[in-house]
Amino acid sequence: MKTIATQLARFAVLLLLGAFALQLYFLARVALMMAVDPQSTSFQRSEIWRLALEKHAVPWSQAWRPYEKLGEPLKRAVIASEDARFADHTGVEWDAIEVAWERNQRAEARAEKLNAPAHGGGPAAKAVPVRVKVVGGSTITQQLAKNLFLSGERSLVRKGQEFVITLMLEGLLGKPRILEIYLNNVEWGEGVFGAEAASQHYFHVDADRLAALQAARLAVMLPAPKRFEKRPASPYVLDRAATVAARMGDVEVP
Repeated sequence: MKTIATQLARFAVLLLLGAFALQLYFLARVALMMAVDPQSTSFQRSEIWRLALEKHAVPWSQAWRPYEKLGEPLKRAVIASEDARFADHTGVEWDAIEVAWERNQRAEARAEKLNAPAHGGGPAAKAVPVRVKVVGGSTITQQLAKNLFLSGERSLVRKGQEFVITLMLEGLLGKPRILEIYLNNVEWGEGVFGAEAASQHYFHVDADRLAALQAARLAVMLPAPKRFEKRPASPYVLDRAATVAARMGDVEVP
């Protein structure tokens, strides 16, 4: 019994040391970004692997632009669409997370009710299951933390690690650098990464020459770029972009 307890204690110590070493690794990587632009993100590397396996080719478009070359309209549009209080919060919007959690719980309850088999079988029992559309409450900094280092799986451990990296990013880099790295690496379509590539792909102009409505249309695409790239001028995108454009003047750009 004593031997088992000793082994468990050793395992726990090793687990803690491993977790601590992992945090030091992330901290070092984030600190390096104070001076060095990241060459790729975890999400980008997973996309390269997926494209290579599925299409046997890796169509890729990305060009780094410094903060001042990203353009005021695009910065405002992305903040207005994705994270209106970006300049003020400390990396995590707890109120937004709580609202998103409550909405997801209600959606799950509705889906369970609709998916419940009808009494006595029949057509209702064979209906296509209703899927829950998960709503996120992540800030721009959290999205960057996930894209830089983490996988897309949904778990408490992964979310906890995301919070830790988010605090590292906020503490070491500051808002302008966070926004610069985010806008240069975020996905805007299959194989299209970063603001410059997106501006050229959809509007054939440099990122710092986007008009307000063009910038708003790009910002609207961010939650689901692979879906919206098929119809970048759909009524939904245009209508939502008009709403974002109207809000752009109210947000603070770091």
